[in-house]
Amino acid sequence: MIELWHCPDARSFRPLWALEEMGLPYELHLMPFPPRVRQPEYLEVNPLGTIPALKDGSTFMTESAAIVQYLVTRHGPSDLALGVDDPEYGAWLNWLHFGEATLTFPQTLVLRYRQLEPGRAEHVADDYAKWFMSRLRHVDRALANGDYLVGGRFTAADISVGYALLLAVQLKLDERFSPAIRAYWERLKARPAFKAAKVAQKQDLSEALSS
Repeated sequence: MIELWHCPDARSFRPLWALEEMGLPYELHLMPFPPRVRQPEYLEVNPLGTIPALKDGSTFMTESAAIVQYLVTRHGPSDLALGVDDPEYGAWLNWLHFGEATLTFPQTLVLRYRQLEPGRAEHVADDYAKWFMSRLRHVDRALANGDYLVGGRFTAADISVGYALLLAVQLKLDERFSPAIRAYWERLKARPAFKAAKVAQKQDLSEALSS
């Protein structure tokens, strides 16, 4: 059984969404954010204190985009992955990691200085919000060629970038979305697996609070 340690709508939403897309059985451990402070026993699972954490047999992972790549390849074949012989394989990998390394990174600083530590460094939040929006233009350009980023279909790359859009909504950066990105976001959140992941984290939270 795959185990996923998760905080609602945090980076761990990427692997949760992928698990639902693939129909894989999993056990969800829901925690308050940030878990290293509010649930310190989690450090016994992941000494870094970061989320996500995933266990699959002897495999242990903590990087959200890497976990998605692992799931769609180790537990494939899956339409969420492009094969190494596909001409767009490199582009698929690039988008998969672009979602985390290029889009989510600046948002973490916006989150910190606007929501977790408001008033401390608002100028930093403003600067990194602009950084995020400038990088998002690359997504806008890609969508000029189709409904999804690569391969002519929905893939794990869309899960990775889609989470960055989910975080942008939380940070109220979606007000600056272009029409193409807004339509793309609507397509992503309309997917049954996206909705199922949202329900799963709510159900698990209810159970956790009642136990």
